[in-house]
Amino acid sequence: MSSTAETAAPQSRGGGQPRSGHGRRIVAALAVTQTIGYGVLYYAFSVFLTPMAHDLHATNAQIAAALTLSILITALCAPLVGRRLDARGGRGLMTAGSILGTVAVLAWSRVDSLAQLYAVFAAIGVACAMVLYESAFAVIVSWFDGPTHARGRANALLALTVVAGFASTIFLPLTGLLVEWHGWRQALVILALIYGVAAIPLHALVVRRRTHPKQKPATAEERADIVKAATRRRPFWLLVIAFTANGGAAAVMAVLLITYLIHLGHSPVLAATLAGLLGVLSVTGRLLTTGLQRRLPAALIAAAIFALQGVAVLLLPLVGHTVPGAIGCVLGFGLGFGIASITLPHLLLQRYDSTAYASLSGRIAAFSVTDKALAPLGAVALAQAVGYGWVMGAVAVACAIAASALVAYHRI
Repeated sequence: MSSTAETAAPQSRGGGQPRSGHGRRIVAALAVTQTIGYGVLYYAFSVFLTPMAHDLHATNAQIAAALTLSILITALCAPLVGRRLDARGGRGLMTAGSILGTVAVLAWSRVDSLAQLYAVFAAIGVACAMVLYESAFAVIVSWFDGPTHARGRANALLALTVVAGFASTIFLPLTGLLVEWHGWRQALVILALIYGVAAIPLHALVVRRRTHPKQKPATAEERADIVKAATRRRPFWLLVIAFTANGGAAAVMAVLLITYLIHLGHSPVLAATLAGLLGVLSVTGRLLTTGLQRRLPAALIAAAIFALQGVAVLLLPLVGHTVPGAIGCVLGFGLGFGIASITLPHLLLQRYDSTAYASLSGRIAAFSVTDKALAPLGAVALAQAVGYGWVMGAVAVACAIAASALVAYHRI
């Protein structure tokens, strides 16, 4: 497991006992802001799609392009945000991002044209890069620094992702009710206020970066050397391949699962219910993965679950016509739906330490988030050209690639 990047990384800077009291407050604050952030800045969009298309005299595809643009902007910003997090910590960045997100959602409520909508979602993409998972993980990694705090860090990441995993469960019905009661523009104003009132003060007042007065902080040059050394070697690119392939597969299933289940003959209600299990199963998968990581290599655990996802998707066209078959396939795929978010930090810290964690995570996010944005578009085009069966086959291949890359990573 040795590498140039490992030798370039200084020894852990996490000496001493963690200030567990404030650490818990940071985790609790981030759990709240991530849940609301994902709910408002990402999941709520699907509820607004149809009423926006009607009011702006646009097609659903034209409106949906705004979200794709936002995700691509997030990917583009990820490396820069990662370097900023390593250098300065998350307090100022996440506070500024939550202010930008609040203002952008308020501006979203006033758009009258597609050009305005796209401009607003470009700003939302920047805000997402500043405030969502990658930034929150970097804050937690910085606070629970060093091998002596590994269990506390794992528990903190698990708690954060378990709570935030319910963002869609909370905000999809809430947004639907707000649109029904107040219309989509006023609903956005309410959501912006909810997000701003919660996220801005929590990021500004609770988020901190641990300081180690007896140790000299890493310089920008030292962090750049670690990143350069890592990106010149095979293990880093195996992680890129694994989590990019898995991210694309998950994004395709999130977008097309309901449509495909209806195509297989299930009712829209049953299809939506089964797709809704993905959020709950992502929490189950995270709990299972975190427990197993204490006994087995994290890369092999994730590889096995990614492989299970591939088998489930491959079986879906064959057995998904029946209700038990569809349930079984959704369960198999859903167990791996959220494990990337807790597996990647573990693997990065295990190999490269925490000194340049956010920079390396940002580099990987640039690839994986881009794939999450583009893969569903390619899947829709493929489905229209040759059918959904080929899409499921492509998703299965992506899962197999992700699993194989992690097995190869473990063997290095």
